[in-house]
Amino acid sequence: MINNIIVGVLFCISIFGFNDVPDFVEEYHKLATKAQELSYINKYKKNKEVSIRAYVVSLQMKQAKYKIMPWSKLKIFNTEKNKLEELILKHPNNIHLRYVRLVIQENTPSILGYTSSIKEDKRFLKEALLKKDNTSYLHTYIIKNTSL
Repeated sequence: MINNIIVGVLFCISIFGFNDVPDFVEEYHKLATKAQELSYINKYKKNKEVSIRAYVVSLQMKQAKYKIMPWSKLKIFNTEKNKLEELILKHPNNIHLRYVRLVIQENTPSILGYTSSIKEDKRFLKEALLKKDNTSYLHTYIIKNTSL
């Protein structure tokens, strides 16, 4: 039943064009190379908007994959993970933070042990998918990029 509701909400969004997608979200989802990721980070890294910070921190976490030494990878990953967790503690109802964390946790190797909030974020995002608000543009990305 929830899936039918979600499909209906997404259909209404696509038909009626609710909420234009902000540039920082659209740009993030088009990134394909390390150079593009670094460019995005540099463009937005000084922005204090919490939603934008979510995407910057996630890309900074992703930079760990480009390091050669395992301890360098782990240091970058953990430093940025802690930043993301701190942002979520301060802003627990921010849909961008929860979305980004779920994507990261579902795509991070299990050996890193970063899976503790998957159930919580899925519950939060399922509830968010049922609402029509100023972040409804994110629903399509949530469905496409997570296990929901």
